[in-house]
Amino acid sequence: MIDAEETGSVTLSHVAERAGVSLKTASRALNGERHVAAATRDRVLAAATALDFRMNPQASMLKRGIATPMVGMVMGDLANPFYSALAKGVEQELRAAGAHLTIASSDEDPDVERELVSEFADRRVRGLVIASTCPSHENIAPLLARGTNVVFVDRPPVGVEADSIVLDNYGGALAATQHLIAVGHRRIAFVGDYERLSTHRERRRGYTDALAQAACEPVVRVGSHDVASGYDAVVDLLSQPEPVTAVLAGNNRIAVGAVRAIAARRPQTALVGFDEFDLSDVLGVTTVAHDPAEMGRIAARRLLDQHGARTSTQRVVLATRIVPRGSGERPPS
Repeated sequence: MIDAEETGSVTLSHVAERAGVSLKTASRALNGERHVAAATRDRVLAAATALDFRMNPQASMLKRGIATPMVGMVMGDLANPFYSALAKGVEQELRAAGAHLTIASSDEDPDVERELVSEFADRRVRGLVIASTCPSHENIAPLLARGTNVVFVDRPPVGVEADSIVLDNYGGALAATQHLIAVGHRRIAFVGDYERLSTHRERRRGYTDALAQAACEPVVRVGSHDVASGYDAVVDLLSQPEPVTAVLAGNNRIAVGAVRAIAARRPQTALVGFDEFDLSDVLGVTTVAHDPAEMGRIAARRLLDQHGARTSTQRVVLATRIVPRGSGERPPS
């Protein structure tokens, strides 16, 4: 049943009145249901055309308890190009399957994320792709129980069993730190993200393990998430009586801040950034690289393959690689 859905100012009631039928008959005719006389159906369709009335198929599906072809995506920070590339990969796969993607940003706020997940659930989306900022995900359990397909990207689920597509954050940070050590650095700083994020914790662990293997002491700054806070952290590190000679930036936004701080304070400081960013190749910034669009494509394929019947969960770990461009190869001064 469509009931009284609106398209602009024209409602189903207007169509029924013009066609001279009841609201229920107009609804049945427009939905293509049986037991509506051909002459009546033609009259209703003619009235709908004359009034420029269009059905809202999503609302109709909701009222009949059918999930929409829409997939919701909750991401952390729209300002981060990592997420735009990730969303592009998801959208490419969904479009090919006839599904639609709606994106919302939590701004790395756990409360906002929970609200967005609840809103998508109320809209009975076909599935959810979540780059989560929450420390735990018990709120996802009811969605999984009722058959909503959920795939976590970048950061794995905690407290529930669900598919996840993540990076080898530990291995990437370990290799980046070993790369700097091989150049001759011993005072290497790690400027990391929010401590609640699993990506930050794994990258920090890779960094500290590499330093421990080389008998070097860690120098850590945490809580930097964007360009401004990354800049402030690196300026502070380079202003110390014994400044570090190299920096591992925990994400691409921190890396941009680090580039600015190093250029302003100590241009000879070595730098490796985790994640690519715009102009990293032009600026000669060595990075821990990967393909966020491929992460999105894999997540979308897994979501579409679930068909609402989850018999097992998968955790896919994508490899990273060091892309040397000069900044990570500067020797200690």
